[in-house]
Amino acid sequence: MNEKCYACGKGTLRRRKAPFSMYGVALGLFDALTCASCGEVFFTESASDKIDEAAKRKGLWGLEARTRVGKVGNSIDVKISKKLAEFTALKKGTEVRIYPESKSRLVIETD
Repeated sequence: MNEKCYACGKGTLRRRKAPFSMYGVALGLFDALTCASCGEVFFTESASDKIDEAAKRKGLWGLEARTRVGKVGNSIDVKISKKLAEFTALKKGTEVRIYPESKSRLVIETD
């Protein structure tokens, strides 16, 4: 196979098993094409289906959700879904550290 990379257009794509993680949880090694030049990884369609299955088995499917910012007194709040709270082990009364990673990203950390 001498197919050029879809991202950089320079490197040659090679078939190999590549790791895939979601939300910091390793899902396994899956069939992929990897660029020898830029290192970009392209998973095959069948690998994508297997990745979805692995994410569902590990309870990671559907963790992402949209929500709105609310207001409580003079402060604002953000609601976290039950599924996401369970995944992160957040409970009412848990102390967290929150800080901006950028103007469009907040990080919430627990001890």
